Amino acid sequence: MGRGVADQQTPQGLDRYWRTVVLLTLLVVFIGIGSSALRELWNWLNQPVAEIRMAGATRHLDKTALAQTLAGGLSSPLLQLDLKQIQDQLIGDPWVHRASVRRQWPPSLEVQLEEEVPVARWGDKGLLNHQGDIFWPELKPEYRVLPRLNGPAHETVRIMQQFHDLNRMFSNDGLRLIGLTLETRGAWTLELDNGIRIVAGREQLVPRLRRFLNIYRLSLADKAEQIEQIDIRYTNGVAVSWRAGAGQDNAG
Repeated sequence: MGRGVADQQTPQGLDRYWRTVVLLTLLVVFIGIGSSALRELWNWLNQPVAEIRMAGATRHLDKTALAQTLAGGLSSPLLQLDLKQIQDQLIGDPWVHRASVRRQWPPSLEVQLEEEVPVARWGDKGLLNHQGDIFWPELKPEYRVLPRLNGPAHETVRIMQQFHDLNRMFSNDGLRLIGLTLETRGAWTLELDNGIRIVAGREQLVPRLRRFLNIYRLSLADKAEQIEQIDIRYTNGVAVSWRAGAGQDNAG
């Protein structure tokens, strides 16, 4: 009785066996074909970079030269390139504020650049952007028209704001700031477009400058060309240093 049951089940068992073999064989073939297709796709995508496209408005950057420099340093095909490393290389240029790099096909790189916009000089060798970041390009004569700011590097935003506020104060008297320095101990020194330097100190800056403007308007404006420096760190007056041959130091 038991042997008869086994004989009846044998064909079904063989069918399941061969069905499993066929399915496994098809799976292996499918995986093989898929792997081959993926390798072909990878090889097609992962070709050497044929072009570098530079986008973004620039004035100081030579996009052609920058692309040539990047191309000369590419040693891997497209998919194996380290885009972060390329981005860091771009940002290493002092005129590049931001940069993004994307892969494109046919094999190429698309670089989006944002150039630095200088709003002031920083000391003798640097420039400042709108955010108060210092960058250090090769300085050209055209930057001499920018105001010259100086002070501790971590105080750039404060100095820029102070320059803006003081310029508004001075503009009512037809004067313009072209330089502002914050000393390490907090003292301020101003430079006007008529060549006069103002030593303002660190305390009561605005009241002192208002007093200076009153004195300047009443008794110094017509002598501006003869004045080299005005020290306003006094309670009731200012000390004037005259240019050579123009007069002697005088407190007003």
